[in-house]
Amino acid sequence: MKRRALLSLFVFLIAFAFITSSLSTGAQRTTQSAQRRTTTSTRAPRDEALWQRALAIHRRALVVDTHNDITTPMTNDDFDLSGNPPYPYRTNIDRLKKGGVTGLFFSLYIKPWYVEHGGAARRTLDMIDSVYRAVERHPNELMIATTAADIRHAKAQNKVACLMGIEGGHAIENSLSTLREFYRLGVRYMTLTWNNTNDWADARGDNTHHGLTDFGKEVVREMNRLGMLVDISHVSDKTMSDALDVSKAPVIASHSSARALSNVARNIPDDLLKRIAKNGGVVQVNFYSLFVDQKTVAPQSDERNARLKTQQEALTAKYANDPERLSEESDKLEAANPLPPLPISKLIDHIDHIVKVAGIDHVGLGPDFDGANDFPEGARDESMMPNITYELLKRGYSEQDIDKILGGNLLRVFAQAEMVARKMSRTISGGGSTRRINK
Repeated sequence: MKRRALLSLFVFLIAFAFITSSLSTGAQRTTQSAQRRTTTSTRAPRDEALWQRALAIHRRALVVDTHNDITTPMTNDDFDLSGNPPYPYRTNIDRLKKGGVTGLFFSLYIKPWYVEHGGAARRTLDMIDSVYRAVERHPNELMIATTAADIRHAKAQNKVACLMGIEGGHAIENSLSTLREFYRLGVRYMTLTWNNTNDWADARGDNTHHGLTDFGKEVVREMNRLGMLVDISHVSDKTMSDALDVSKAPVIASHSSARALSNVARNIPDDLLKRIAKNGGVVQVNFYSLFVDQKTVAPQSDERNARLKTQQEALTAKYANDPERLSEESDKLEAANPLPPLPISKLIDHIDHIVKVAGIDHVGLGPDFDGANDFPEGARDESMMPNITYELLKRGYSEQDIDKILGGNLLRVFAQAEMVARKMSRTISGGGSTRRINK
């Protein structure tokens, strides 16, 4: 009996110890989980009533994103927009729908490698084809759009309007005839340069041509005649100024922010913001963290680059003759080492600043999703676009003004460019110059 009692007591004590330990471990895990939530989120609790109002406004609005680089894996890997995007890309049809996106400009980004090695125009054609492939695969969700009216029609049909913009004027290979063919295929804006100066326009921070050459000015005039939007993101300040001098139609900056708030050459200084307003154009704010807050992000980015230098050099050597794979692997390396996200408030500060300097009619959204890895919290992919509407409501913007920022301003500029083209010419090729630069 005593042995049995002692055994029972022993079993009881073991069970008690196990339960106590489990409860303690569970409490510890709960505490750790709460700590993780606290340290990874910098956002204030959401005002539910304001959020519901934001969703209602967003659902009614025409939301236009003027720059998304998902076209690169669509071209390189035949990525189907109905699936999960390959790492580290973030765009697909579900996220576009969740974000209420009405119109998306697919970026036809042509790497400078193609200037040196040839094939820039062919690469552009391949990227154009990838957009048509996506639309033909998903006709119930997507439609090709080439006019401002098409974007409105897409909204009425609950589809995403798919538009195209060339990123890098070197894509036309110094030929106005090639520019016209790209227009025929549906391209509706062209960024005059990427970060590389081409044969007729200086890129940001460069002064090789002192802005636009005579041929560069003719490119701008021909874009006006066609109704193709002149995009001044990436260009030097002098190129920007020259384009504003020459263009008869409003211009766009498809993915640029305010230099006064983030001092990088890719952003636009206040004096040129004012000139863009006078021209009637629109600045589509870029969400990339470095362009939002250079002072905070640049040191973090420099530290990451130094830490990853050996790995990046190995990738550069391995894929020296494959620019697409090199870019893909470099993006993966960077994405695996993310920077701390900025608060979304710093992004909204850029909208506020442009409104203050240029006016409410001259600002829109050009996030640059899938063209970079680091974005503010709550603004990391297309599905999060309603957060912009919510934050604008918090700042006191009216529904009318929010509609302008989300897409109304871009649609106005697009329609005005079409009107200028109709006044200048009724033909595509018949009235166009055949001038080219022969190298």
